[in-house]
Amino acid sequence: MAKLGKRTRAAREAFAGKENVTVEEAVSLIKANANAKFDETMEVALNLGIDPRHADQMVRGVVGLPNGTGKTVRVAVFARGPKAEEAQAAGADIVGAEDLMETVQSGKIEFDRCIATPDMMPIVGRLGKVLGPRNLMPNPKVGTVTMDVEAAVKAAKGGEVQFKAEKGGVVHAGVGKVSFDEAQLVENIRAFVGAVAKAKPSGAKGAYMQKIALSSTMSPGVTVSVDNAVSE
Repeated sequence: MAKLGKRTRAAREAFAGKENVTVEEAVSLIKANANAKFDETMEVALNLGIDPRHADQMVRGVVGLPNGTGKTVRVAVFARGPKAEEAQAAGADIVGAEDLMETVQSGKIEFDRCIATPDMMPIVGRLGKVLGPRNLMPNPKVGTVTMDVEAAVKAAKGGEVQFKAEKGGVVHAGVGKVSFDEAQLVENIRAFVGAVAKAKPSGAKGAYMQKIALSSTMSPGVTVSVDNAVSE
């Protein structure tokens, strides 16, 4: 077994016995032990009582974090003509049509969010096998297939986070940086958890939110009280 480093041992000791705490307590603990040489991301993971293999149990949505993510989001937009110009004016990093499709097909994906106007979907649809596994496929349900390109680009740049249940019914996301103050992180976490709670699918049976854990990029996880996380 590999020997644990001094920082890792100290973090594990600090987190030992900390279970089902409040969001505020978890954030304070994580911030106090985040001593990496970079600004770590605060992450939240939710274990849901669903089976995403069934269509009526899929959880998917989008939420605008009140205090942003602290991350620079690179946005690509599939659009032509005036809508392409609108995307560029709104701050999109990459704008194109067939040329952008060819770039993506070649394996060059230099963006974190993909937006498309409805008329571009026949082109974008060819990229399903490339964009789908990376959760980058534009989808009208989360506002990334739209004629309001300006609003979509600004939302993506301004701290909007998409979420989708993975195998095992887990939803996770980055909800800020540990350099944010505690109140900002708590507000972001509650906004994210609240959005997932509202996205409860019709087919979900029994307890929907089973476990919620917070961590930073380099820290162990700490579970928080579900009741506390979903309350105001």
